[in-house]
Amino acid sequence: MIDHTGIFASNFEISKAFYSGALSAIGYQLLAEIPASVTGHTDVAGFGEPPKPDFWVSKGTSNNPPIHVAFRVNSRPLVDAFYKAAIAAGGRDNGAPGLRPHYHPNYYGAFVLDPDGHNIEAVCHEPV
Repeated sequence: MIDHTGIFASNFEISKAFYSGALSAIGYQLLAEIPASVTGHTDVAGFGEPPKPDFWVSKGTSNNPPIHVAFRVNSRPLVDAFYKAAIAAGGRDNGAPGLRPHYHPNYYGAFVLDPDGHNIEAVCHEPV
């Protein structure tokens, strides 16, 4: 089981704003901000469902190649809401909400590129 993961962002403030907007649609919040003076290397922002962050954005050189992160949600309307919020927050379309039956019959996902080109997804595996 994965406890937490994250990305490096070339523009920390822009990425922090993007993820605040995009992830709010699926119940995630900005739960922690820790400056470089505490981490010993860089500023970080932690997002998640209270009380624990599980997705971290770190200030620095963006991951190259960009990475893919998928957030599992329990309903298709949440996938739709994520996509709409992520586009409104400055994300770029990388696959509108819909079924992806080539993965499995109930795979319903949406893909958005974040400010650094990371492929961020919301996915629901539930039938309707």
